[in-house]
Amino acid sequence: MTTATTAEHSIKVTDAGPALKRIEITIPSSRVNAQLDQAMSDLASQAILPGFRRGHAPKGLLEKKFGGALAQEAQQKLVSEAYQKALEAHKIRPIGQPGLTEGTAEPALARGKELSLSLEVEVVPEFELPAWEGLPLRKPVLNIEDKHVEEEAQRLSYRLGKPAQTEGPFIALDRMVGKAVVRVKGEDTVFFETDNALAVVPAEDDAGKGPFLGLLVDGLEGVLKGKMLNDTVTIELTGPESHEIAAIRGKPLSVTYTIGNAERITPATKEEIAIAIGLERVELLSENLKGVLERRRDEEQRSALREQVFEQLADKVTFDLPARLSEAQVGRDLERQKMEMLYRGMDPQVVESRLAEVRRASADESRRRLKMFFILAKLAESLGVEATEGEVNGRIAAIARSRGMRPDALREELEKSGRLSEVALQIREHKSADRVIAKATLTDIPAEDWNKEAQIKTAAKATGKG
Repeated sequence: MTTATTAEHSIKVTDAGPALKRIEITIPSSRVNAQLDQAMSDLASQAILPGFRRGHAPKGLLEKKFGGALAQEAQQKLVSEAYQKALEAHKIRPIGQPGLTEGTAEPALARGKELSLSLEVEVVPEFELPAWEGLPLRKPVLNIEDKHVEEEAQRLSYRLGKPAQTEGPFIALDRMVGKAVVRVKGEDTVFFETDNALAVVPAEDDAGKGPFLGLLVDGLEGVLKGKMLNDTVTIELTGPESHEIAAIRGKPLSVTYTIGNAERITPATKEEIAIAIGLERVELLSENLKGVLERRRDEEQRSALREQVFEQLADKVTFDLPARLSEAQVGRDLERQKMEMLYRGMDPQVVESRLAEVRRASADESRRRLKMFFILAKLAESLGVEATEGEVNGRIAAIARSRGMRPDALREELEKSGRLSEVALQIREHKSADRVIAKATLTDIPAEDWNKEAQIKTAAKATGKG
């Protein structure tokens, strides 16, 4: 336990659990009064009320009309200031936003009375960075052959094909939009509702599974295939234990889906693909696609090496993690993985399918990824690795290309959603891992063998056995 007291506040910090700090703040009545007076003075100098000139309204009238709002504003300012000073004085590194200690109530600010409250915040765990030089890593090796080029052309034929309205019966790869109403079984109220839920009938090699509302649904093919426009189907599933929305974790869900619109893609010809991607002649298509696949292979290879770095470092060190995954933590992890896949050149629709699989992963797997996040942050700090503005812009341009967007439009989207920092974070993680790779011992492994191992690992992680 540590304490600090000034004329403005008293702060006591204690450990409240794994990677969790409790911050108890007491603000004396004199500071409360001073802040209320300051808030009233600021309002009085600017307020305009009917019948009074600016700054001449009686304080009694202002107090009656705005007293509640003033008190709330003053309380927020006092608590925010005290909290920030607590972080600085006690060298606390929070992960997310603080919350009231369980069992305590939001205090009410009152003139002449001290203000006391107890907050809890998850913090960056303390640990020593493990040794990382000379790690043994395996590098997946793949020669791009004609069959790979043909598979890429087939994928592009659907991505660049011509959609046409269809009433059904629906077949593989038909796309539809409709109204989805989500309920948690056993609860009367609707949990979520949207008129624009997208669904795609799974391809033949998808084993009947497909993403829907961001979740991976087993048997989606059986639910949608053969149905018609305006049909209503019911989709039963369970909220993943590590979903970013805590309210549905582990809960049985029932979705009523009414198909309102549907389209079937007529695949584009190779000539149409060549025109769409800016080639002068169709004869250049195979060479162009081979180059694309080689660049994607190289990035996938680098990603595989980085993932091994992450896993081996995580196995070398043990430390306490926050007891419960917060929605914000899971959301940040999903966003990082989404940007990683888009940067590697994955088709956006494939990315959504992969994210649905990630949401299905066990809570243990989500905690493992959180652990890696902390290790990589400390590694970047120890190496002095930062992301430059030029690197951020280059990464945004690469992701924008994979999404078919202009870089400036993507940057604006990231800024508005507060996710721009995730791009810089991804770059820092990559640069840090690449420093480790540069001093590792590499052994080649056929990509086919690597992929088989990866599938086994993914299945084990989803059940918590990995």
